[in-house]
Amino acid sequence: MTPSYRLHYAPDNASLIIRLALIELGQRFETVLVDRRGGALDGAAYRRLNPHGLIPVLETENGALFETGAILLWLSDRHGALAPGVDHPGRAWVLKWLFFVSNTLHADLRVLFYPHKYIGADPTHQDALYEGISSRLKTHLARIEAAAAESTGWLAAQNPSILDLYLACLMRWMALYPEGRKRNWFELADTPRLAEMLARLEERPSVVQAQQAEGLGMTPFTSPSPAQPPEGSAT
Repeated sequence: MTPSYRLHYAPDNASLIIRLALIELGQRFETVLVDRRGGALDGAAYRRLNPHGLIPVLETENGALFETGAILLWLSDRHGALAPGVDHPGRAWVLKWLFFVSNTLHADLRVLFYPHKYIGADPTHQDALYEGISSRLKTHLARIEAAAAESTGWLAAQNPSILDLYLACLMRWMALYPEGRKRNWFELADTPRLAEMLARLEERPSVVQAQQAEGLGMTPFTSPSPAQPPEGSAT
């Protein structure tokens, strides 16, 4: 059977979120490695798929999709799983938190990881930015932890949702990056419901498959280590 999708990925990038979703949905897909170190993100071929030069891109019969949150929502709607349908009473709740995770939490992480793109190379300015953004991220996580307590099955529940998959990867990166920085603002014990979610995910076949494909280690979410991928590089 011909794969339904083609995922343009780099190891331990946001494409990991889409990989997990595709596996959870039982969809056949092929992967195309994006050579970040070789400058593929700025190449004409990749820019035709995503003019912003970011990962991931998912090629579908309806064209190339980009933006992690949009891809997740499109997949869940198309295959009727991982998120409530348009007429489900929980739909609005999931949408507001999905957009918060995508537009606020993930966006702030990009600032934390790539400060030079936002404030320049001055170390003093970068230190100040790091302090401010890390404080914001800690607040974001506290609010999401509180939201998990009110969720009716779509966040940190027994069965994973697109919110769980997205958050798990973001929390992995919070624990790992940026290298060389103290990350004492991030303590998994501060968010026990989310910590339990991460532990449950590590037992799922989708995560085991992603571990092998991207070299994520045995505990990619609860006690992560830098990826050792069989091909490509995370940066």
